Amino acid sequence: MRARDIMSRPVVRVGPATPVREAIALLTGHGIAALPVVDDKNRVLGLFTESDALTGVLTGEPVGPGLLVESVMTKPVEVVGLDTDVSDIAAGMLVDRLRSIPVVDDGGLAGIVSRRDLLRPLVRHDDAIASQVRSLLSDYTGHRDLWSVSVTGGLVTVSGTFVDEAERRLVAALTKTVDGVTEVELSGPVAVTGADLEEGE
Repeated sequence: MRARDIMSRPVVRVGPATPVREAIALLTGHGIAALPVVDDKNRVLGLFTESDALTGVLTGEPVGPGLLVESVMTKPVEVVGLDTDVSDIAAGMLVDRLRSIPVVDDGGLAGIVSRRDLLRPLVRHDDAIASQVRSLLSDYTGHRDLWSVSVTGGLVTVSGTFVDEAERRLVAALTKTVDGVTEVELSGPVAVTGADLEEGE
């Protein structure tokens, strides 16, 4: 697997003359760890990271409108090409303690690889769906594990005992709200049926 297969794009980027305040707002607003700093030809000049943002605070340097990214950005910055193997990217991140590495193509910024991008292929799409369904059902039951969940190709099977038909329908409806679910199968008995209620009267 190559950088082109896992990189994030389009890339949120800044220029060297971007005010640090604006760059910090982009970091926090997009929930990312670093912003590539590029010139007017899209060439990577540096990287503005959370650590760079904190440097000014820790040194007492005022983060005012006059403080620009070029004065605090990390440079030189390590970059990789579109065809760089992900194992090499991972090794570079570990050795240099990097959280993000820009990806360049023909000298210009093409994407960025974060630690999260490296981890994402390790989790199959079905595993991600199953995790989200379990979380939803756990919230519904007050964090009691009443059902088991399995996913194959987007088909979700929820197995266990249901209080009544209304609960079966509710569980199916909750499961269908998860992105990527193509079909829902409920496997297991209903604890209380209409016949049970009539016999109890």
